[in-house]
Amino acid sequence: MTPTDGTKRLRRSARAILLDEDDAVLLCRFGFPHPAVPTDAMVVWAAPGGGLEPGEGPLQALRRELLEETGFTLDVDATHVWRQEIIAPGIGDGMDGVRNDYFLVRSPRFQPRGLLSDEAIAAEGITEMRWWTLPEIVAYRGSDLFSPRDLATPLARLIAGDIPHSPVQLGL
Repeated sequence: MTPTDGTKRLRRSARAILLDEDDAVLLCRFGFPHPAVPTDAMVVWAAPGGGLEPGEGPLQALRRELLEETGFTLDVDATHVWRQEIIAPGIGDGMDGVRNDYFLVRSPRFQPRGLLSDEAIAAEGITEMRWWTLPEIVAYRGSDLFSPRDLATPLARLIAGDIPHSPVQLGL
């Protein structure tokens, strides 16, 4: 239920823009209805991460989610680079949408394999994880979507070393 003061109730989420030594980004392929996916689309590629649990801050949630989903241990404070708000009622119980906070993380390439079982990963809607280069994202012409839709533009800025001093607001 939306609060009576007109504010939106947003599910808070922390996500990692995880770049390897060759500037490839790790993305998860979500194969279920997702707040960033129109009803006619099948899947979306999005950064690993997920919702904040009660009492958890964004970096705590990011550390937990990365370990659970990918097996990556985040042992530094990552830089908060982007924020994305998606208003889509029905995302969670009583929620009006989601607010994704994205953090830049650098790491040597690794084979993602988190603490969650295959069944638990599937229950999260993750059907695949893969490293994407910027040219692959730009050239992609398949039916899958990226979140954010124009992932290539802000990603290119990060790869070029344009790290914002405060989070950049992204669109859908």
